[in-house]
Amino acid sequence: MSKIVRKIRPSEYWRIGEHESYFSDMSLKGLHLHKIGTYFIHFKKGEPKRIEYRMEVTKKKSITYEQIDLYEENGWEHVTSYQYFHVFSSPEESNAPEIHTDPAEQAYTLQRLSKILLVNLIAMSLAVALMIGLLSATWFLDGTPVLRLVEGYIIQQSIMSILFLYYVYYSIQATKAIRSLKRDLNEGKAINHHAPWQSSLHKNAIFPFFYAGIALVSAILPVMQLIKMDTYTLPQEDGGLPIVRLADIEQNPLLQRDEYYIDEVDWANRYSTNWSIFAPVQYETDEGGIVEGRMWLDESGTYSPSISSEIYELTFQAFAAPLVKDLIKWNSYKEEIDSYVEIDHATLDELFVHEEEETKQIVAVKGKVVMYVRYYGYAEVDHLIENVAQKIEMLAKKENT
Repeated sequence: MSKIVRKIRPSEYWRIGEHESYFSDMSLKGLHLHKIGTYFIHFKKGEPKRIEYRMEVTKKKSITYEQIDLYEENGWEHVTSYQYFHVFSSPEESNAPEIHTDPAEQAYTLQRLSKILLVNLIAMSLAVALMIGLLSATWFLDGTPVLRLVEGYIIQQSIMSILFLYYVYYSIQATKAIRSLKRDLNEGKAINHHAPWQSSLHKNAIFPFFYAGIALVSAILPVMQLIKMDTYTLPQEDGGLPIVRLADIEQNPLLQRDEYYIDEVDWANRYSTNWSIFAPVQYETDEGGIVEGRMWLDESGTYSPSISSEIYELTFQAFAAPLVKDLIKWNSYKEEIDSYVEIDHATLDELFVHEEEETKQIVAVKGKVVMYVRYYGYAEVDHLIENVAQKIEMLAKKENT
């Protein structure tokens, strides 16, 4: 059994002359064409021998037995097919006549392929335009692109858009090349079956793997998010979580949970975890309570304080400052955004506070950790700030260990 040697398939399949020359040069090294796959060309290892190769283009992906028989009668043996391209071979010493003696006739065989490539290009371009439009709306419509980036949900769509953009570029190159080849053939310029191939084919050989690598990453990222993403009921005790707890803020033994269970999770007192390549540690929390016997000052009902937070440990510290702005914009009403006050703090790198009656909002930064907290209740904002500083310090220390 002959040994099979696989080599990376050059991506620019439309370079017919270069491919024919490449296959012939490989035969001189004892590597004889056996099969063309999506990413590899398969060669059978044998005795070095000069073999001529010709690529025939058909209107359909299949080639008829009648055509194969006709070529074999003239000394050309069918080797393999790949989509619309079919490869024939003949030993050099047999001096087999050329498959095509009339370039204009050969140009006609490219007509169908040229139309297919053009239709595919138009369809792909429309799909990419729609995808980029939707992606741009997600990125920029609410004015919080960095928040969307660190959350991670949009990363896969962005990578897929880049892949499709490359495919559009690739389709443009293919369409232009086939049209140019067809024009040259109509002008009587025959294909150069021994065209230099080293530069063009080697240069493009890495693209299939680069393309496949990016596609693999785009497939892995959402799987990682699904693995890391979950929602739990907040434990009654602290539990070592880097989360500001309502009991620590209220300091009231009469505080009870305001519970709301769905599928065994108390969604009124829960924390969710998430992951992204730009923020590998993420928490989102909600916690609510009731103090029986105490009323809101406006007598609107039983005093029911609440707290929610968003916590991000970033991959790159450079994202911290723009993330602060996005968190403020996303979690605040338009009239609140400019009313945040920056406060110096002994242990925090940055601290922004907005206070309006019962509502206190805080955004804090230490190193690569960013925390947003919204508290609704009567506790003092200074007490809230110190709890935020303690929890963010806890996560920042974990990051450094």
